[in-house]
Amino acid sequence: MQPNLKNYERVESIHESTSGCVMCSTEELCQQALIHFYFFKDLKIQKMFKIGLLLCVASLVVANDVLEYTDANFDSNIVQHEIALVKFYAPWCGHCKRMAPEFDKAAASLKLNDPPVALIKVDCTVETKVCGRMGVNGYPTLKIFKNGEVSADYNGPRDADGIVKYMRTKAGPTSKQLNSVEEAEKFLSNVDHSVVGFFKSADSPLAAEFKKVADQLAENYRFAQTSNPDVLAKYGHEDQLVIYQPPRLQVKLLPSEVVYSGPASANQMRQFVKDEIHGLVGHRTVANAGDFKNPLVVVLFNVDYVKDVKGSNYVRNRVIKVAQKLKKEAINLNYAISSVTDFAQELSEFGIESPEADTKYIVGRGARNEKFKFDGDFSVDNLEKFARDLAAGNLQPYMKSEPVPESNPDAVRTVVAKNFEQVVNDESKDVLIEFYAPWCGHCKSLAPKYEELAKKLSEESEVVIAKMDATANDVPAQYDVRGFPTIYFAPRNNKRSPLKYEGGREVDDFVKYIARHSTNPLAGYDRTGKKVKAKSDL
Repeated sequence: MQPNLKNYERVESIHESTSGCVMCSTEELCQQALIHFYFFKDLKIQKMFKIGLLLCVASLVVANDVLEYTDANFDSNIVQHEIALVKFYAPWCGHCKRMAPEFDKAAASLKLNDPPVALIKVDCTVETKVCGRMGVNGYPTLKIFKNGEVSADYNGPRDADGIVKYMRTKAGPTSKQLNSVEEAEKFLSNVDHSVVGFFKSADSPLAAEFKKVADQLAENYRFAQTSNPDVLAKYGHEDQLVIYQPPRLQVKLLPSEVVYSGPASANQMRQFVKDEIHGLVGHRTVANAGDFKNPLVVVLFNVDYVKDVKGSNYVRNRVIKVAQKLKKEAINLNYAISSVTDFAQELSEFGIESPEADTKYIVGRGARNEKFKFDGDFSVDNLEKFARDLAAGNLQPYMKSEPVPESNPDAVRTVVAKNFEQVVNDESKDVLIEFYAPWCGHCKSLAPKYEELAKKLSEESEVVIAKMDATANDVPAQYDVRGFPTIYFAPRNNKRSPLKYEGGREVDDFVKYIARHSTNPLAGYDRTGKKVKAKSDL
């Protein structure tokens, strides 16, 4: 057997042996465990061989640094890592393929971190159980795990250096250790809310559960813990979790701290933090808007906690008075103040264009995300009436809508928010509706096929093919539209739970889908989508 080299005369075979491993040649043949030992007479060939060998070994090492888990071993293995980044992927996914070498490189660096950060991959086309349990619905999906539990979704960079830097920050302590009264005072003077654990012993069950909460929520909130006797004495807490309002939001009408009084349970403590972090009336910003749940009442004005703390809290105090009064009557709403400037785009969704900075606006969201707005001036009485009416269901929702078309020359029925109920929720029709955007290239490509579909099914009296501009009209809550085009099928007997269309976008694909899902059999097609011959053709 001779080596596959052009300059074979410059290489001398000196030994031959067998091995238990499989060797792969440059021709991608992995066939026998026979090893040849050669002496390279030429220094240039020696150097080339050394470089090639180093690259080969390096690639093997990098590949092995990423761990691969399965349905069978995921749960038992993930708990072994203090911190891990798990990539849920599909082999055919283009984004996954592009990310793979960067993920491999990052794994080689992060395994040397202190503490080590494990990088793990799970093939969701095979390991369907764990991927389903983790709610994976797109690829790649990346999640950060700490001590076997999901800590947060990974929203960092996708290149090797970026992954390394991002995960090193996550591998650090999620809760700051307060070793003195001075450190505690400095921590609590921050402009953001603070969550502090006071523990007589750092090894107590409550401290362990507190750490889990910090690991899970540190991306959103600030955590600290202490067992320092001076700090415990200064703040008067022992074996307690306490939420502190930042100095700018501390007012006489509300307590500056809220104490957790439940059991040592990470789940209950986590929910407590989420529920109480902003207090009765929070300062809602772009960064924390997701914390404020419906039903929600918001007063928007020129909030400025840098230059005008007193003025900002003057308005907030009036909202607090209304919130306290209604809370005593068991009228449960959430309340917030927000900046007109920061939420100008949101105000446009309520029909408020070009909002003025010196005007106070009252808006609200219902439990089903319906939109409500108050058209009068801001006052405590007006705010109270608006809140009461919202809670009682006495308000008419605001609806962003184009005018109802006077005519419909195309085969596809044009729907707007104002006639959505009449057309799409017509209990006598099965409706296929496309939510589109005028600027969307995919929507433009679909348009002629969608029109052809409508013409093809024009004789089907119980089927409507419709479309709606989702950028100019409010989309009902039961339709989850996050991209364009998004297509739903609303059967006549189940308008509250429409089916999201996930099939192909050729005319025949749509016909087969409608034929299969229509409430009653189509007149011109069987359930497989094949055209039914007319009696005259038989």
